[in-house]
Amino acid sequence: MQTLPEALNWNWYLAGACILLMLIGMFLFVRSIKVKMGVGKKQLPHLLLSNCFKPGVLLAVLLTGTVVLPLLGLPSPLAGFVRHVAGLCIIVSVAWFLIQAVTALEMYVLDRFDITAKDNLAARKIHTQFHVINKIVIAVICIISISAVLMTFDKVRQLGTGLLASAGIAGIIIGFAAQRSLATFFAGMQIALTQPIRIDDVVIVENEWGRIEEITLTYVVVRIWDMRRLVLPITHFTEKPFQNWTRVNADILGSVFLYVDYTAPVEAIRKKFFEILDRSNLWDGKVRVVQVTNTTEKTMEVRMLMSAPDASTAWDLRCMVREKLVDYIQKEHPDALPQIRGESFAKAAQP
Repeated sequence: MQTLPEALNWNWYLAGACILLMLIGMFLFVRSIKVKMGVGKKQLPHLLLSNCFKPGVLLAVLLTGTVVLPLLGLPSPLAGFVRHVAGLCIIVSVAWFLIQAVTALEMYVLDRFDITAKDNLAARKIHTQFHVINKIVIAVICIISISAVLMTFDKVRQLGTGLLASAGIAGIIIGFAAQRSLATFFAGMQIALTQPIRIDDVVIVENEWGRIEEITLTYVVVRIWDMRRLVLPITHFTEKPFQNWTRVNADILGSVFLYVDYTAPVEAIRKKFFEILDRSNLWDGKVRVVQVTNTTEKTMEVRMLMSAPDASTAWDLRCMVREKLVDYIQKEHPDALPQIRGESFAKAAQP
């Protein structure tokens, strides 16, 4: 006849065997899915399996341990404590599993839209929406998980019941206290849905030119042209005006101004300008215009207008055109450079 300690030992062995068999079964199941489906590393099933495997294993171990817990024959107080700790770990594991699944879905979708392409308007829309929505979903999962963990404690549950009794006053107090947080949350939702800005948009904000690098629920990071980062609260883009150069598309017009003498041959400058654009791969072939846009008592202002596929290319194109035209005028028409003229009048000879 077995003694109580021997029976307990066999129960422990049985519980360990159940958990081990479960782990082996999970491993074989995942491996068979990968072999049968032959999925690549960037396919959704592979991403889900890779991201969710660890939290899935932890969740399976906890669930199996909860099932076999009565077999261990633990004293009631200890069994209750272990069951409570296991319940907390199960809640955390479920939250971890859901977060990893949402992240895998985001990785799968964003990989299908190349944000580095020339025409990346649709890709920037999808990237912006999924970045913001993913953060909102993860925040909701965390809030629900923390609430579920807290509600497993009797004192917290009693406190929650008391708060429900005074929900009117508590709601007013919480509303005032969380006003800015709620405004930030709704600003993030508004940007995700209406998209006044998107990832990789070219903007001018706070008198700085840059690209939208990151959008979170609370702030936006703008990468300025000199590689500095401008961090702004997300409400800035819903409450204050700013320039978005790529709201509809990335095409942009660039201009170069030359200030030359009245004797400058405008037609020759126009032909040289067209020749420079024809030989450049920075020009997109859409717009090229040369006009005399202003005159002063000393010079005339000649504006060269040209189009480019994006703001960065337009900047490089403008600099190149400016350098080549100045060099052309210096070599071919030096008299066309701005000059200061003087004229003297000799006094008529006295008779």
